[in-house]
Amino acid sequence: MLLASNAEGYKNLIRLSSIGYTEGFYRRPRIDKEVLAQYSDGIVCLAACLSGEISLYLRQGNYQEAKRSAEWFAKTFGPDRFWLEIQKHGIPEEAVVAEGMVQLGKDLGLGVLATNDAHYLRRDDAQAHDVLLAIATGSDLDDPNRFRFTGQESYVKSEAEMRALFPDDGDTIDATQQVADMCEFDFEQRYFLPEFPLPENYATDEALLEHLGREGLQQRYGDPLPNAVEERFTYEIEVINTAGYAGYFLIVQDFIAAARERDIPVGPGRGSAAGSIVAYALGITKVDPLAYDLLFERFLNPERVSMPDIDIDFCFERRGEIIEYVRQRYGEDSVGQIITFGTMKARAAVKDVARVLKIPPSEADKITKLIPSGPAYSLTIPEAVKKITELRDLAASAPVYQRMIDLSSRIEGISRHASVHAAGVVIAPGPLREYVPVCTAPTKGAGQRQRGENAIITQYDMVALEKVGMLKMDLLGLKTLTVIHDAVKLVHHRQGVDLDMDTLALDDDAVYQLLRSGRTSGVFQFESPLATETLRNMKCDRFDDLVACNALLRPGPLDAGMHTVFIRRKLGKEKVRYPHPALEEVLESTYGVITYQEQVMRIANVLAGFSLAEADVLRKAVGKKDAALIRRELEGFIKRAVAAGHDRKVIEDIAGQIETFGRYGFNKSHSVAYSILSYQTAWLKTHYPAEFMAALLSSEIGNTDKVVQYINEAREMGLEVLPPDIIASGFRSEEHTSELQSH
Repeated sequence: MLLASNAEGYKNLIRLSSIGYTEGFYRRPRIDKEVLAQYSDGIVCLAACLSGEISLYLRQGNYQEAKRSAEWFAKTFGPDRFWLEIQKHGIPEEAVVAEGMVQLGKDLGLGVLATNDAHYLRRDDAQAHDVLLAIATGSDLDDPNRFRFTGQESYVKSEAEMRALFPDDGDTIDATQQVADMCEFDFEQRYFLPEFPLPENYATDEALLEHLGREGLQQRYGDPLPNAVEERFTYEIEVINTAGYAGYFLIVQDFIAAARERDIPVGPGRGSAAGSIVAYALGITKVDPLAYDLLFERFLNPERVSMPDIDIDFCFERRGEIIEYVRQRYGEDSVGQIITFGTMKARAAVKDVARVLKIPPSEADKITKLIPSGPAYSLTIPEAVKKITELRDLAASAPVYQRMIDLSSRIEGISRHASVHAAGVVIAPGPLREYVPVCTAPTKGAGQRQRGENAIITQYDMVALEKVGMLKMDLLGLKTLTVIHDAVKLVHHRQGVDLDMDTLALDDDAVYQLLRSGRTSGVFQFESPLATETLRNMKCDRFDDLVACNALLRPGPLDAGMHTVFIRRKLGKEKVRYPHPALEEVLESTYGVITYQEQVMRIANVLAGFSLAEADVLRKAVGKKDAALIRRELEGFIKRAVAAGHDRKVIEDIAGQIETFGRYGFNKSHSVAYSILSYQTAWLKTHYPAEFMAALLSSEIGNTDKVVQYINEAREMGLEVLPPDIIASGFRSEEHTSELQSH
């Protein structure tokens, strides 16, 4: 066992872990002594009781070889950083090893300490752990020859339990505490950003960022800049530079510019980054945050600075080229993809436990189907037993079923397997293995890479990477961008018209007529029956309707009936009411319904004088649904609003609405950005239906159900779908005509 006693030791453990996983997931080769010796600084080594050379030799009765091995470790790590380890789990060989370890300690002057293997948290988890071993080895639980642990002692023991286990060896427990004290150190709280390669004449990231930002703003707003633009830009730049994130923005801007140079479609924005005017100026987003009252603090809160998170959509088919560009730009060994861990879901847990308990598969299938499992509605096993009478009765009908439910509940939610995150990429300022443990896995042919060529994968998931300060981002593939790009190229070829989708007027009534009529097949975000019906019912006639609809058609707002209130008020069937006259400007676009997270922030700003940074803290509290945190933040809101002269009863009512509706509020920045794509697809379908449907069909060429759906849609639109023709059909080729022709 190796333990880090300081920051250098932690880095060395990361290096050793990375070296040990060079053969891919879970194929860890043995690290030889020469490699171990190179990275021994800052590491405390324990000679494990039932693993490693020393214990192996002792079990074989070869004391001299055990002594020689112990001497090597003591020399390599130093006598004050190498300890002999004894354990008691009820395994017969442990007594032999412990006796030998104690003798080695006396002969070599080495410390001996007591530890306990911990494979599960509590003693009563032993059976669930045993079930997992049976599942992993494909064995029946009652198979006497399968791999299993001895006893129920491999759990996390308290000091009192350890002292009771070693009543005559108090010194070894004290030694354990001594090693634990040696290993207490604080991680340095910092972010590890790669260095952006600066062009000549720019000494700092900050100088280049401001230059590029002002250049981009002048292209968008003219020169001189309007006062509101200048003020917002100056504020954002100050926050970004103070946080040390100028390089981050330059990195993102760089690979987006590289994508556009390669004619790789890039989305207009995604998530809260659309609220940044700096991101807009750099071309990272295509959404004017001032035009839609999008808030920078929703993206980067100056009072609670954390690593910014800019996610970008790229063409579904060419996203891999951007990942390869990033590798070439910052170094093959500095860029990696991110591991993700699949968890044991309720149905899978029940099915696996049923198998090792030898419950027939037909019965197991019937049982698992009783547990709701899906994106819209799912239950954990305990919740399902509580709510579903048939499942509860089954559990009570026979001990084996009760046992199956109990064991399934214990293993539900644990990590089951590792895979590669579909979009996550991490960039380090040097070799990635120097910062986090890595492994390798064969690629699937992304970008310029050959299928099967190894790619670097972090052993930390996205959450852990954030905690240790690594730069991670999502480079996502979005099929809609491919469709729009292909349709525009078809229009150019067939009609001789060059379209600029970024300059479309958003008030085209013909587009909204198409949406109101229910012809939403192929329209981004609005293909579902519920979305189609909502647009029809609200008589969609403006861009704000698309933005609101994108936000309202989420499980929370739907369950709360917010979409119904919105529609009734828009159509004049219900009077528009504002919680306070001062909030009319904030809530006017949503008819008094608190729909967006940014509206929650504006309410706190207008009524209680919260800065937008303070308001973002309130917004986060409400979104987390933490009762104590919500109460504390809302009490602060009420106190400050009342102090500002507002009636307490009115403010308390608004606070209740913030808690009720704010928890379902959606990120307006994301909703605006995605509504732009919705509008663009609807616009193409309205004005160039043949080209749009051809591009749409091409994008779904491998999905028979979608192809049938879109062929039917094309025919209902008055388009003739011709049979395949090797000469006439073509495939995204400017030399051939579309397979769709208008009547």
